[in-house]
Amino acid sequence: MTQFGKALSVTPTPIPGLVVLDLPVHGDSRGWFKENWQREKMTATGVELPDFGPVQNNISFNDAVGTTRGIHAEPWDKYVSVATGRIFGAWVDLREGPTFGAVFTTELDPSKAIFVPRGVGNSYQTLEPDTAYTYLVNDHWSPTATYTFLNLADETAAIDWPIPLDQVEISEKDKNHPRLSEVVPMAGKKILVTGANGQLGRALRDLLGDTPQVEYTTRDTLDLTSPTLATDRRWRDYNTIINAAAYTAVDTAETPTGRTAAWASNVTATAALARIATDNGLTLVHVSSDYVYDGTRDGEYTETDPISPLGVYGQTKAAADTIVTTVPRHYIIRTSWVIGDGNNFVRTMASLAERGINPTVVDDQTGRLTFTTDIAQGIHHLLTAAAPYGVYNLTGTGQPTTWYDIARHVYQLIGHDPDRITPVTTHDYYANATAPIAPRPRNSLLNTHKLTASGFVPADAGKRLEAYLAAERS
Repeated sequence: MTQFGKALSVTPTPIPGLVVLDLPVHGDSRGWFKENWQREKMTATGVELPDFGPVQNNISFNDAVGTTRGIHAEPWDKYVSVATGRIFGAWVDLREGPTFGAVFTTELDPSKAIFVPRGVGNSYQTLEPDTAYTYLVNDHWSPTATYTFLNLADETAAIDWPIPLDQVEISEKDKNHPRLSEVVPMAGKKILVTGANGQLGRALRDLLGDTPQVEYTTRDTLDLTSPTLATDRRWRDYNTIINAAAYTAVDTAETPTGRTAAWASNVTATAALARIATDNGLTLVHVSSDYVYDGTRDGEYTETDPISPLGVYGQTKAAADTIVTTVPRHYIIRTSWVIGDGNNFVRTMASLAERGINPTVVDDQTGRLTFTTDIAQGIHHLLTAAAPYGVYNLTGTGQPTTWYDIARHVYQLIGHDPDRITPVTTHDYYANATAPIAPRPRNSLLNTHKLTASGFVPADAGKRLEAYLAAERS
């Protein structure tokens, strides 16, 4: 019996993410009215349903009492309710994980609804004639999607159907679905990592591992500038894109050819990923740079300081940052002076020291080293902790240094005389250059208080440098 005058409320169930909603129903002598799905109210504090982005509304009208359908698990979320009549609903968790096989049952009439997460099997039996069963879904049916089914009479689930199954009409398909012991659990949504061959991409692979739930792509396996990118994957099968791909040849970006390549990789590709993330409800993690600033600030840059890039590379990163802020679920990671598995400043200095070369190094650009292991761990933290979306500075901590200071430290740590290194100002270094050199911010110090407040403490850059060189020489 439909109940009137209730307040909107939610009740959790033993199946994670599956919640029952009590809906306010307003009735009079003419009938009744309800807000079946009201996005603002149902995603608000106290209800907190996922903002799941429905794309289709389906209605199944059932003439007779006892009509029974299911158990079907699809790779999308459902919001199930009843427009007329009443049902007995049964839901079985068919996802990978510790709650696989968990069962929940309840009755639904027009005053109740239930949110069914992706991978949870859905079934019902009508308890009144002329029952209209309706459900919103956030993806369209596709022949390439993975579907999971369970037999209505499965002995392990042991659903106590109000009307015995041998007394109701069931489709031949539903009669022949597998038992729970034969069901392959539905895998969770995947993470896609771009730029897997880069320094950060390799650090992410080391951290996240080689697993079916993480897909690593390179320029050869996924063209981010392809006009068909939006249809190259079933993007609803992913929940996160970590964009570790970038054009990072800072000086070459100042040439005509480099400028074109930098804008294509850093802006056009990022814009395509931003559109995909927005359209499919994905989280987009974008890695940015201290080069979005002009370096004239006194002290550390915070996430709210205005951007003012100097060169082409910085301009492309700033443009990409602006694009990514339009994605509802995004993290922008601003970092600086990145060191990882590949060609980098530390390896170059160590090589020069071993080869007896005495370099000249800039001594008026200030910042801190950031190691890719820390960037990867910081990204993982933000995702797993469900930190508020937005911009986060992520660099090494500790005493600010110049490139000259770091070069001296490298020489010293590997047993060479640091006085072999000669300091030079940025102006003089540029004056002696024979090829285009991009302007660089003099101050690359980034404040990490926001990241620390989220529960992640970046490592001390000096200690990380010592450990890095020890590992390189072991």
